[in-house]
Amino acid sequence: MNETLLISALVGGDAAAFRQLVTAYQARVYNTAISILQNAEDAEDITQEVFIQVFQSIHQFKEDAKLSTWLYRITVNKSLACIRKRQTQKRFGFLTSLLGTEDIPHSASETPFYHPNVALEGKELSAILFKAIYQLPDNQRIAFILHKIEQLSYQEIAEVMEVSVSSVESLMFRAKQNLQKYLGDFYEKYYR
Repeated sequence: MNETLLISALVGGDAAAFRQLVTAYQARVYNTAISILQNAEDAEDITQEVFIQVFQSIHQFKEDAKLSTWLYRITVNKSLACIRKRQTQKRFGFLTSLLGTEDIPHSASETPFYHPNVALEGKELSAILFKAIYQLPDNQRIAFILHKIEQLSYQEIAEVMEVSVSSVESLMFRAKQNLQKYLGDFYEKYYR
């Protein structure tokens, strides 16, 4: 079914069309969420939330963008909201731990993250790279993940992030500079 027919069927409440949408995009949504969040449970929750939102708001979808662009945008926004919630909980956890009632929760950057789509022999290097990616500012991290992991073009990233292509180019340039800075010691140790 082409995208226009799929959208029409979704707007009409067709359950089979919704199953087709989930089947077609579930892996992409999950992969994007796990790359941003670096936590499998959170990524699974976000994936479910994305499809619930799509189901509830498909009638608001403007067909001037591709359905995949809309799904990426929802995934990115929900993932960033999850990170902000985590950071708030971490701050609250820290205050609670000062009072001696609770341990400080770990953030994604404190524990090694092994992306499920990375081959076993690349897991350690992947963990180092993802730790550095997690340190990037949100916009740089999103642009980098969408381009390098999801393989989106700069034009597609611009549509997802609702910025210009030149902004994406600038974000990617700064992301690469920051990653080089964050990974400097790593490169010194392993590639000299």
